[in-house]
Amino acid sequence: MERKVKIPMPPDGRTVDGFEVPVLESTERWTEVKLEDGSVLRIKPSILSAVRVTGQYDQEGNPMYALKANNAMVVAEAPEHLKRQAGEIKKAN
Repeated sequence: MERKVKIPMPPDGRTVDGFEVPVLESTERWTEVKLEDGSVLRIKPSILSAVRVTGQYDQEGNPMYALKANNAMVVAEAPEHLKRQAGEIKKAN
């Protein structure tokens, strides 16, 4: 069941009306990002909720949605020269 909510919209944070639409199913896969320094990051979004924004549409006439999500990230690989060496003391700033 949809629930009416008010949400802030970027970039100015103005508040607009919308309807929270329950997520029935979500397939969340990892995206792998290879960095110039040789590191490999894996990132995966986790969708918490979706809100259909009242009266807002994309260029093709589809309804606009705002998502609340968290991102999980892991360092899958890192070059040895970037890793902290055993016994190295973390310096306080």
